[in-house]
Amino acid sequence: MTIRYEINPPKVTDPLSRIELLNERIEQISTFCDGIHVTDSVLGIERISPLIIGAEIKQKYPKLNVTISLRVIDKTIPQITDFVDAAIHANLDGVLVLMGDPSTDNYYKSGVVPSFAVNSLIKNGFGKNISLYLSLPSKPNFEKISKKVNSTPNGFVTQVVHDASQVKRLHDYLSPKSFKIIPCLLFPSPKNSRSAEFLKLDWSNYEDDFSSFVLKIENITGDLLLTSPNDFKGALDFLTRLQN
Repeated sequence: MTIRYEINPPKVTDPLSRIELLNERIEQISTFCDGIHVTDSVLGIERISPLIIGAEIKQKYPKLNVTISLRVIDKTIPQITDFVDAAIHANLDGVLVLMGDPSTDNYYKSGVVPSFAVNSLIKNGFGKNISLYLSLPSKPNFEKISKKVNSTPNGFVTQVVHDASQVKRLHDYLSPKSFKIIPCLLFPSPKNSRSAEFLKLDWSNYEDDFSSFVLKIENITGDLLLTSPNDFKGALDFLTRLQN
């Protein structure tokens, strides 16, 4: 089983205490998960670069699988290439290429879309040295994601799923094409309820037995990403119990 935990980098305006808290949390969670995924500023809020955070994690915990997000909405192909090259030199394990939202203080759009960026990176040989991922909706229209599939990433990270049938559908379509699938699961807790509402997520079928749900998903894909944006302690306690 591969369980990755998602973290959000501190905002660039956050005090040093927030960075210290993040480091403490990474140290705690690293014992009970197989990987860490560091998000980018997908909502356009300026945060410390996931490349910086990811490189520090990999240096401290070399056995962890460390992946990072890359927002391409405001980046050119040369900038994207430089970013991925730096990730390779930092010994990171993967990059999730996302569109993202424009920065709150920079409305420039490069015109680059994730599938084109990944296709360009793979043509230039970057896929040999690092895993490149694209995102997928939990219930995609397979005809509409043909460009993503044809760009031949190493795999896909889903948006938050709430039912094993969603994952099974993705697995049955993509696994025969040799794509890795990493479903994203939101940890069910009162502190994360606002996130669930925002995502229009129904976790009623697993909130009382999240362990069974996680194991069911893992049995399908062998890999998953756990996100818990407002309840680190709850997620840590869950992963601790799951490992024991």
